Amino acid sequence: MAKFHFVEWLLVWLLETPTFEFEWDAGNRSKNQTKHGVAIHEVEEVFHSGTALPVGIQIDPPVPEERLALVGSTFSGRVLFVAFVLRNGKIRPISTRPAHRKERKLYESLLRKIAKNV
Repeated sequence: MAKFHFVEWLLVWLLETPTFEFEWDAGNRSKNQTKHGVAIHEVEEVFHSGTALPVGIQIDPPVPEERLALVGSTFSGRVLFVAFVLRNGKIRPISTRPAHRKERKLYESLLRKIAKNV
């Protein structure tokens, strides 16, 4: 399983980016649906929902291109883990799957803390 290191700039980027553009290749367009039952529109909803929280930058195993990850919910409330790269200002999803139980619990806990402070 990949390991990630939290980076603050990813949170700032998520909060300050007004619109997100996506780049899909033929393989990833169908892979997430086939392997994990996640449709393309759900992946994009995670970014557009305003509730995504960064996991960080992948540090292990090493990858040739900076790989980022976040956890967030779709408009229907489904919590997903999204690994992606930023390429030419566009989000290129690598893999998306339903968040594991630990990831969901941490995500929900962080959202409650944020809501309490708003």
